[in-house]
Amino acid sequence: MIDYEILLMLDPEVPEERQDEILARTRELIERGGGSWVGHEPWGRRKLAYEIDHKGEGVYHLVTFKSEAVWILILSIAPLTLGLLIAVLLWLIERVFLF
Repeated sequence: MIDYEILLMLDPEVPEERQDEILARTRELIERGGGSWVGHEPWGRRKLAYEIDHKGEGVYHLVTFKSEAVWILILSIAPLTLGLLIAVLLWLIERVFLF
């Protein structure tokens, strides 16, 4: 399996319970695809360099996991499939290279 990270930026107006639900659904999707959840690091609320959807701030979360490369295509459209577009400002998946 390959190491990946998801940088997840959520709408700052979304309640904390909803943020927890989004993270739980993300974990469920990763594990359903045969991946393994490594960890979650909340980075908190931060100012954006430019506005996204008229928002000047976002709540950042870094999710680390292991998965097969084939499953990443499914994860890349997860905000659409999970109905999360209203709450998610940015969903960026990156492969982690360890040197």
